[in-house]
Amino acid sequence: MSRPRKTPTELRSFRWFGKDDLRSSGHRSRAKQAGFTPGDLDGKPVIAILNTWSDANPCHTHFRLRAEEVKRGVWQAGGFPMEIPLMTLGETFMKPTTMLYRNLLAMQAEEALRAYPADGAVLLGGCDKTVPALLMGATSANIPSIFVPAGPMLRGNWRGQPLGSGSDVWKYWTERRAGTIDECTWREMEDGIARSFGTCMTMGTASTMAAAVDALGITLPGASSIPAADSAHVRMAVDAGRRIVEMVWEDLKPRDILTTEAFENAVTAAMALGGSTNAIIHLIAMAGRAGAALDLDRFDALSRRTPFIANIRPSGKYLMEDFYYAGGLRGALDRLRDLLHTDCLTVNGRTLGDNIAGAFVGNDDVIAARETPIGPEGGVAVLRGNLAPDGAVIKHTAADPRLLNHAGPAVVFKNYNDLEARIDDPALPVTAESVLVLQDAGPLGAPGMPEWGMLPIPKKLLAQGVRDMVRISDARMSGTSYGACVLHVAPESFAGGPLAFVRDGDIIELDVPGRRLSLRVAEDELNRRRAGWTPREVAYPRGFGHMYARHITQANRGCDFDFLEGTAPIAEPEIH
Repeated sequence: MSRPRKTPTELRSFRWFGKDDLRSSGHRSRAKQAGFTPGDLDGKPVIAILNTWSDANPCHTHFRLRAEEVKRGVWQAGGFPMEIPLMTLGETFMKPTTMLYRNLLAMQAEEALRAYPADGAVLLGGCDKTVPALLMGATSANIPSIFVPAGPMLRGNWRGQPLGSGSDVWKYWTERRAGTIDECTWREMEDGIARSFGTCMTMGTASTMAAAVDALGITLPGASSIPAADSAHVRMAVDAGRRIVEMVWEDLKPRDILTTEAFENAVTAAMALGGSTNAIIHLIAMAGRAGAALDLDRFDALSRRTPFIANIRPSGKYLMEDFYYAGGLRGALDRLRDLLHTDCLTVNGRTLGDNIAGAFVGNDDVIAARETPIGPEGGVAVLRGNLAPDGAVIKHTAADPRLLNHAGPAVVFKNYNDLEARIDDPALPVTAESVLVLQDAGPLGAPGMPEWGMLPIPKKLLAQGVRDMVRISDARMSGTSYGACVLHVAPESFAGGPLAFVRDGDIIELDVPGRRLSLRVAEDELNRRRAGWTPREVAYPRGFGHMYARHITQANRGCDFDFLEGTAPIAEPEIH
């Protein structure tokens, strides 16, 4: 269905550049100061290119070039590009965690789009938290927007073996701690595991979120699967620059696309891919900005009915390049067609069903057929019980199956420093049947909910051949990680959730098929422990951390700021 087209005088930027008044004259003069002529700008949509390039983010090294390629497309389509740099969230270098700053980038994106003369936006992101942050900000600003994902890096390589970023780091670091590989071998792996710009080439958080926003319809079809170093990625960036200009004339905005049904498509895609547990937090936060309905229970219901079909690490064998060559996300979605809302609108003006029509799958070992899925249900399960009244999650496709029904005594670490100090102590009272518990690692307790949830296995157990055990925390886990790790326990321990009251030796029962996480402690004993608990303040006396501590929501609500949730309109800025 065609949409009414805007006229030049209806553009937001007309208020800055188009009027015959002193203020507009000053704006035009400053454009000339930058070397532009009236013909470059007159009556053209201004396209803000929100760029998260930084030397501190190696995954985004190519965004300097991609921004220029987006500009080429904008110029070709008759628009006026305006690149605006925002803070980057470099997953590998930023401490204590990029999650602490996701909402800050979201605020930057929203306010930049509102404050500048932007008619539309191209969002350049990819490294984990940049994806939800940019989409959250653009959704709240609600001007026409299109996302350009960074794309996965090339396959890693070591002695002829393909390496997957993150996943093989955890795997081989465990072996180094166990003494089965030496430092020289480890350095060889360091040299070969990250061979190009781009995000992790496993189905970690970056690839999961890119696929989710692709399924949401906010990228060009299939954009999420293209390797960062492939020339198709350049062409996609140029195409996005061209398309955003048309989106402005059509007035096609994020909330026209990001419906409840679109979010269900995104969840279905993430579950079928064995995607990151982090997607749950981010998609719930994104849905809250769009006014869409999405909660933990809906995640679990969609996961239960969605087959696991992507054989990609850490839940499978292959890497993102293999996925792209096998047919990519379009191929995978075509195999899920009956589970999708195919009539959802996307940024190219067509429906999701139109966009996946004619997709192919060239390798059934990478993208499994529906008749022979890798697993009968999606990659993430939502757990509830007296230890997690508001929910917890586990990526059960990446865990040892024997641990999905397990009961064992708790070994409790009161915080991450305690964990580091004691985990390899030969005197630690731990066996393979124990349940490792980490407290104070949630949104407030850490703070920022770092990726500490893949607790290391004690060295003395590694020496016995143990490579997985049940681990529970209110932290997150890298999407590239694996193991029987229960995460996002809500409410968190720092806020007085039941996790705070677990003691060494308490029996904890994990029942993934039954979706239960239970602490076998009598209620009156839990009440006694609760009565002796003393609340604490987050140690941020000023600055962003101070604001964060007072407004962050718990994991089951997406860890957004309470004052950023919802779709309440904010007036356009006055131009005087």
